[in-house]
Amino acid sequence: MNRPEGRDRFDGHNRYERHDAGVLAAARAVIDACADASEMGEKVKEAVARNAAWRGEECINLLAPEAPTSPSVRALLAAEIGTRAAEGHIGAVNRWFAGTRHIDEVEALCVELLKRHFRCNYADHRMCASMIGNAVVYTALSRPGEVIMSAAQPVGGHSSNRLDGPAGAMGRKIVDIPFDPRELVVDIDLFRKAAPLVQPRLVALGLSMTLFPQPVADMKSVIGEWGGKLFFDAAHQLGLIGGRQFQDPLAEGADIMTGSAGKTFSGPQSGIILWDDPEITEAVTEAVFPVWAATHQVNRVAALALATAEALAFGDRLQAQIVANARALAKALQERGVPMLGAHKGFTTTHQAIADMRSFGRGLVAAKTLERANIIVNKNLLPEDRKEDWDYPGGARIGTIEVTRFGMKEAEMEKIADFIARILVQGEEPERLRPEVVALRRSFPTLYYCFEHGLPPG
Repeated sequence: MNRPEGRDRFDGHNRYERHDAGVLAAARAVIDACADASEMGEKVKEAVARNAAWRGEECINLLAPEAPTSPSVRALLAAEIGTRAAEGHIGAVNRWFAGTRHIDEVEALCVELLKRHFRCNYADHRMCASMIGNAVVYTALSRPGEVIMSAAQPVGGHSSNRLDGPAGAMGRKIVDIPFDPRELVVDIDLFRKAAPLVQPRLVALGLSMTLFPQPVADMKSVIGEWGGKLFFDAAHQLGLIGGRQFQDPLAEGADIMTGSAGKTFSGPQSGIILWDDPEITEAVTEAVFPVWAATHQVNRVAALALATAEALAFGDRLQAQIVANARALAKALQERGVPMLGAHKGFTTTHQAIADMRSFGRGLVAAKTLERANIIVNKNLLPEDRKEDWDYPGGARIGTIEVTRFGMKEAEMEKIADFIARILVQGEEPERLRPEVVALRRSFPTLYYCFEHGLPPG
């Protein structure tokens, strides 16, 4: 990643600080002005409330890595069970602590619900983040010094599978998966030539910019010749896979799949691991515990179990509408003068659309400009960018998870595209559009695809 140098990386005492020094200084000033610790605590609660009012009620959130949880799922995150420790595997003899019979019950329900929804033989729920799930896979299925192949960041790869993430930190030698920058899929012909030259122990197919299915079966056929394993990092696609709106990597030959519950799956922030092969089960579960997860937030596990039950009930319809909205929004933006990747292929088959923002000041400028109108997107590398362009990339990633859960459909995607084009293409002041954005968001106050509210009308 690009790490800008300069005095902004140092605090007032000339000490290096990776966080924004100005923001930290403002927080210190707030704390210093408080009369006592109780008032300091109130300042924390006030900041949380401000975020809930703004991001939760007044913004059109188009972040691809975010999803709101249902009221019941959110309530379980504050449950009493979250104060309890549950180190170890399910079952009394596997626990370090006594008194876990109801915790075993909750965790077993979570595991079995995950297996049912994702149509697989094994599932693990104990990772607090999907990146930890990736570290579990590297621990279980590869060794330091061995070669792994993964996608580079400018074509959608994620740091967790690269030199600056767990794969690199754990000493794996990383070779790029050949990628077609226009089609945004693995170049399988080049892969067939490149992979035998290095014979990777593990191929990590993980993409945070993900628009189209990948040639999983063909890739597995290549690396299977020397016993290589294929690892599908479905951080973004997990909900789509469970909801039958995307390729099913395990059914196509992937040996193991990880994912994030906090994106398309619309559950609490969690890492999930799924697989079918009993021969890797011991290595995977022993890498989970005792290596990467001990006490693992049982309140989160309970919330994940309930979110999985919601997905069983509503997932197919939710995910289908998420994809329909993403395609409609991308098409509408393209028609209004915002260039979109993948236009020749229908723009996307997932929850994401990728905009080329090089004509609008590049990704960071465009995202900050839209934020002034309460439209939230994230900057994103384009295939033409360098990895070093991370802080100032050429594109923006746009997702439709949250707007879909609040009941918006294709007609609303047209309205959102109008807002974005009026700001970026026509040059209207973002602040002038903000009341219209807030009005649209507030006209969809109910979270759907959950047991409380069912499906949206129409």
